[in-house]
Amino acid sequence: MSMENGQIESTENKPKLTRDRLSKASRIFRFIRPYRWSFIFGMLLLSASSLLFMVFPGAAGEMANVANGKPKFDYSLQQFGLFFLVLLLVQGVFSYLRTILFANVSEKGMADVRKALYQSLITQDVPFFEQRRVGELTSRITSDVEKLQTAFSITLAEFIRQIVILIAGLAIIAWLTPALSFIMLLTFPVVVVVAMVFGRYIRQISKKRQDELANTNVIVEETLQSFTVVKSFTNEWYEALRYGKSIDKVVQISLKFARTRGLFFIFIITVLFGAIFFILWRGALLVQSGDMEVGDLFSFILYTGIIGGAIGGLGNLYTELTSALGATERIQEILDRNGEVQPINAPLQAHERLQGYIEYRNVLFSYPTRPDIQVLKGIDLQIQAGQKVALVGASGAGKSTIVQLLLQFYKIDSGAIYVDGKSIYNYDLLKYRQNIAIVPQEVLLFGGSIRENILYGQPNATEAQLIVAAQQANAWEFIQSFPEGLDTIVGERGVKLSGGQRQRVAIARAILKDPAILLLDEATSSLDAESEKLVQEALNRLMEGRTSIIIAHRLATIRDVDCIYVLDNGHIVEQGTHQELSLREDGLYNTLAKLQFEMA
Repeated sequence: MSMENGQIESTENKPKLTRDRLSKASRIFRFIRPYRWSFIFGMLLLSASSLLFMVFPGAAGEMANVANGKPKFDYSLQQFGLFFLVLLLVQGVFSYLRTILFANVSEKGMADVRKALYQSLITQDVPFFEQRRVGELTSRITSDVEKLQTAFSITLAEFIRQIVILIAGLAIIAWLTPALSFIMLLTFPVVVVVAMVFGRYIRQISKKRQDELANTNVIVEETLQSFTVVKSFTNEWYEALRYGKSIDKVVQISLKFARTRGLFFIFIITVLFGAIFFILWRGALLVQSGDMEVGDLFSFILYTGIIGGAIGGLGNLYTELTSALGATERIQEILDRNGEVQPINAPLQAHERLQGYIEYRNVLFSYPTRPDIQVLKGIDLQIQAGQKVALVGASGAGKSTIVQLLLQFYKIDSGAIYVDGKSIYNYDLLKYRQNIAIVPQEVLLFGGSIRENILYGQPNATEAQLIVAAQQANAWEFIQSFPEGLDTIVGERGVKLSGGQRQRVAIARAILKDPAILLLDEATSSLDAESEKLVQEALNRLMEGRTSIIIAHRLATIRDVDCIYVLDNGHIVEQGTHQELSLREDGLYNTLAKLQFEMA
């Protein structure tokens, strides 16, 4: 498996088992090692159960010989009945114990895999997530782990079972009926292998049909979700034509699928059954000539069917194991990555309290996904501890980038960033970020309760601390108005709360964190007048005694800050207070202010 352009290459369609791939995938067995004795005993019980199963056809044939009056061994039918009863009981006990043991291995082992995989994912840096789709990463922890679990709990066990059955079956029929076994080995395996190849081709056509059918569903989903666009552009005819063409492709593939299945049925009926009937005919001749007992022929027929099933099953199981191998490689690719932090229980760890003196020295930066475009071009700024500063400029000027670099979401290309006179890269990242809180413009809440969302700022906070934070954020009044209070469910991404309520919950979360450095991304720009007033009051309380950096879109909200930095195309072109910058007639800040205040 390789990773290029940030995409995890799928190995699912690579059926070849190479030594290198097996070596890489075998590292996943470290998650099974703590449960290795359950795995070993399960395998032993599986082998014993499979060997006991192979006794049934031989015993059944010998029972037929007893009934026919020509037994090979001196046992009665009653004894055979008791023997089968004991065999069935033992087989049942073995199967039960084996199932429990494999379940113990697969459930606990895969639980450990999921934990390790999630831990590796959640500790990756920001560029990792920017270069990959969420659906792709979710698939690693869901469908890929599910494939791996199925492999350990079912597929691998069945693969071993079929091998044991195949070897034991061939050995038994070679000993029991050497003449017929020679004929069977000449014809039957060839027919079964051809049937397997034919079946794989049919599965490929079936998959192609499902893929094309999925494409038709995509058209339906897109048009129904964006029906207003379809209506406004009067493109109903176009969408109907597009869907019709897609359905026509499904019909063409389906007809090809039907023709191929028809040929396969002809093959099964004429060739496969023909080979079976030919062997049975030869066996009947041997019985007629007295060279074989009828019970032995009966046993041979059963063993032949079992061996044929084992050969066919091995092909399918091999395909499933290679699919699981691909899933293992994709999982291992993520597990092998180093995270940017160690996921310790941060609230229980003592952390260094920063003063909040921030300095940028000639910082140059380009995003990893766009290395050819320089976003910051020699940024120099100083923010004293406890100061409130604002970053102003047009969209794309570099305001958000400055904040993201302070959070160490990205590494700078050159220059230096200092906090309290120390490079930010010399701090323990986890403890460093504990000193910073952000209140964004678009607040994203988790789908749980208000309590859980506020406590996200300090999971170990007391009920009293939580209530004080909600009160200081001007959120306590609306929280109490809900019947469930703090336990009110906010819905996915906080959709059950208004914009102002979401902002105040986010502010309460930041208050509870008690940061030394506060980052605000114009938290009031999308609110109505009443909500804006409540949120601004809460923000003013939050900024007291903290170093605060405000990304400003509305200049009216930053008139009282200590310093304003005006950015243009990655450069700081002006700095000063609102009064100072407003006096510069030809300044960029004055131009922006006039535009906004005139529009207001």
